[in-house]
Parts: sequence; C-alpha cells; structure tokens
Amino acid sequence: MSGSRITFLEGQADQGAALARIADRVRTQLASPELAGLLAAERPLFTGIGASYAALAVPVQQLREAGIVTQRVLSSEIETGTAGFDTDCLIAVSQGGRSSETIAAFECAAPGITRTALLNVVPSPLGDLADLTVDLGNEPDSYASTIGYTGTVVALDLIAGAVAGRDGDPWGGIAEQTTAVHQQATAIIAGLRERGARCIASDGVAAGASRASAEEGALLLREVVRMTAAASATRNYLHGEMESAGNTLHIVHGDGREIELARSLAGAGHLTLLITAAEVEPADSLSVVRLPRVADAVRVVLETVVLQELVAQLSDERNVPIESFVFANDDTKQGGLDMSDFEVAAFTQTVQA
Repeated sequence: MSGSRITFLEGQADQGAALARIADRVRTQLASPELAGLLAAERPLFTGIGASYAALAVPVQQLREAGIVTQRVLSSEIETGTAGFDTDCLIAVSQGGRSSETIAAFECAAPGITRTALLNVVPSPLGDLADLTVDLGNEPDSYASTIGYTGTVVALDLIAGAVAGRDGDPWGGIAEQTTAVHQQATAIIAGLRERGARCIASDGVAAGASRASAEEGALLLREVVRMTAAASATRNYLHGEMESAGNTLHIVHGDGREIELARSLAGAGHLTLLITAAEVEPADSLSVVRLPRVADAVRVVLETVVLQELVAQLSDERNVPIESFVFANDDTKQGGLDMSDFEVAAFTQTVQA
C-alpha cells in the first residue's frame, strides 16, 4: 500500500497543521496499554535508511542525555541480524513501511527483541512484521518528503520522551512556530538563491540532535536540487573537512562554535547560511535565519522547514522540477516501485559556475 501523494509545495503549506495532528495521534497511541512494551525498553536500538536514518539522531541524543544506552544503525548493517548489538527493543522507522533493508532487519532480529515499527502508512509490510506499531495516521506526503519526515521527528521525540519518563512534551505550538519560521526563511533565502544556485556543492554542519537536519538537508539538496551535498558533525568539520570550501554553499546549524565557523566561512567569501537561535547579524556572504529557543526536537523540525524552503527556491532557480527523479531503483522497496508515486525524469542539468 502506498500513502497518498501531494506536491512538495503542498507539503510545505500544510505542514504545521499536519504536525499538530501527528503529535495528538502519537500521544494517544503512547498512552495505550498496548505499547507498554515499548515504554519499558531499557536498551533501544534505532534503525532506518535514508531520511529515516537521519531523523534517528534526535531520539539517540535525547535518550543518551537521559542516561539510556542507545544508538542508531543503518538498516543495511543489520540485514543479517542483531548479533553484536546489546538491545531489548529494535525500533525501525520507515514512512511507507516498504524499505527492503528495514524489513530485512526485522526479519532477522534475534528472538526476544521487541520489534517496534514507526510508520506513516498503515497497513504495510514492515508493520505486518512488528510486535508493536506507532503510526502518523497516513498523512499525505510529497515524494521528496516534507510532512512524512518532520512528522517522524515529532513521533520519535514523543517516543523518546515516553521511554525516558519525561513529563509533558514541547509540541503545543508547533503549527504556529512552523508558519513563522517558514515566512522568515522565505524572505531570507530569496536573497541568496541566485548565488546559491550557482554553487557546485553544499556542506551541512551541525552537532547533537541537529545532525538530523544536516543529514536531511544534504539528502534534499541531492534529491531535489541535484547538488552534490554532504553532512558533517561540527567538530569533525573543523578538523580538515572545511578546507575544501570553494564555490560551495555552507549551511551551519547551531548556537555555539558554529557561529564562529559560519563567520569564518563567510569572511573568506564563501556563501553561508547560519540557522541559529543566537542573535547574530548577517554580513557579506552570511545570511542568518533566527529560530526561537525551543527543545532540541522542535528545533530540528524548524531547521528542516528552513531547509525545505531552501531546496524549493534553489530548484526553481536551477529550473529543476521538484517532483522529478533521475534514478528508479526497484530493489529499495518491497514490491518494487509504484510508478504512480512520481515521475522519473532523466535529464542533464547544467549550472553555470
């Protein structure tokens, strides 16, 4: 079964209301006695592939800060089983529930491990294998995911909070926050889109939970804009990776060492977008999107809202249709590709440097 498709721009427009719905739905599910086994997890292991793997940086950071042993691993690394991982609960994320690698991970999980699936689309092959399921409610999503991805971040935060025994959650104002950040990002990105579209590559840099944003941003830039992109942890980026800067777009997330990093890059003439909650003034080659001071998971959602607007404007500037994809890999989804989901467009896009 495939979830219903909307365009990327429709996903942006509908996102705030959808996230509020998802938060309500997941709260209700987590309060059910049926999910008691999930909340009792002592050593959760998170797995996913692609954007789902990126989102897992959020609960891993939260649970480690709460003193709970956890990690994230690509589904393809445990297709042959969970031996070597000390876990009592395997939490697998797949928005459509058809990712072949994630299904294989469930099929090979060791006996005694509770298999929990976080999905948008139900029913699904992954959900059929799961002992427990949490779902977003079959929310319509774009092929280059908008609502499906940010909704997954919301759900992962709620799951992590429940496992850690947190009181309450930070999602009460998400609809309004999403709208406000989107409006700000639209205006700021309009000022860099022409130069940004001429860049040959992009680096995303972040620490902690915001590594999810850097990784998702790199994926979106590759999928939507056809721009070579990579994601790095802040401290690792400082240890040599930044030396390749040159006609590159730098997207820096953070309020600490990231600010000096962004200023250094911009000061050397490299186009830089800083996404921060700190009071930082823009400068030559430095654009700044100011976020409210919110919980880490909410921040990741708002960072993603900025990134979605960035790729929407850059794809328009480069004349790349958002809904077109070049490669159709029929071994990544159980049952093969549903060609009605998207238009496969093979083309060459030339960008003048």
